Amino acid sequence: MYKVYRRIFPAVHKELNYWIEKAQAIPNEELRTQALASIEGKTFHCEGGSIYSVLAKDNWEAAIRFIVAYQTISDYLDNLCDRSTSMDPEDFRMLHQSMTDALSPGNEVKDYYYHREDKDDGGYLRELVQTCQKVLKTPYYSLVQHHTVKLGSLYNDLQVHKHVIEEERIPRLKNWFENYQSEWPHLEWYEFSACTGSTLGIFCLVSYTLGGTMDERLAEQVERSYFPFMQGLHILLDYYIDQQEDEEEGDLNFCTYYNHDGEMKDRFKYFVKQTHEEIQKLPNAPFHQMIHEGLVGMYLADRKVGKLKNARSFVKDLLKVSGKKATFFYYNTKMYHKLKPGRPL
Repeated sequence: MYKVYRRIFPAVHKELNYWIEKAQAIPNEELRTQALASIEGKTFHCEGGSIYSVLAKDNWEAAIRFIVAYQTISDYLDNLCDRSTSMDPEDFRMLHQSMTDALSPGNEVKDYYYHREDKDDGGYLRELVQTCQKVLKTPYYSLVQHHTVKLGSLYNDLQVHKHVIEEERIPRLKNWFENYQSEWPHLEWYEFSACTGSTLGIFCLVSYTLGGTMDERLAEQVERSYFPFMQGLHILLDYYIDQQEDEEEGDLNFCTYYNHDGEMKDRFKYFVKQTHEEIQKLPNAPFHQMIHEGLVGMYLADRKVGKLKNARSFVKDLLKVSGKKATFFYYNTKMYHKLKPGRPL
């Protein structure tokens, strides 16, 4: 944690400051507004993801450059799709082609705004993509590209299906899950959707690769250890704390599809236990365990949790099953919020 606060976070903010300057120069007002809002409102995504740069050893700065650029694309496109006048799945698909290209050093950049009226971003999205590609131009990346593109494609599919017109969202997500149900029969469609919505597996794969410790066996194991359970736990926690907010704004929230709070609690416990089992199979297991327990502790300590029904029982039981470090992160985050009011988690 000392490394994180003294070395990693300052490097993250240096990268973000560069992209803020680029975003400020975007000619189109709508694209400029969403680019700046996505960085301002979601800086913590880049901070959290950058912790994986520890695995990159001496190449930690390159790992941060990739993580910040890739996560910035993700957050920018999420804003564009969430707050867009467009409901065109072809538009969302073309925008998210940028994320596939970012993971594919040999791909040429494209006109990602082809299907929308707001187009002139001054080369902002193109430079984000090319920054990712430059970092990934390493001989070892071929060992993991299949896995990063696979996880990235699932993420892209989710973003397309969940942003179309409201009456089409659930049918599309259910139909999509039918293609994977035989592989993951123990998951519900909304849980599978949550599992695809995290970038953690990609950050882990890229960081190990830049650290020079990647081989085919490790690449397979990272994918299995992170998808579906670690990634699913990450996004389900994210949806859990946003339940009231999403209800007020009429946004899709996967937690609302559990039959009752007891079922949701049991399923979260299941995800916690499965995540714990899977990450023990990785090298540096204590590091991954710290990420796992940190996610639980920090999300449950969010101020928004206090407004939720049955939150006290939910938090107590989930911390109990998650481990001592989760409780440590929980109380430390609570204290952090008291000392820094108004700062998002």
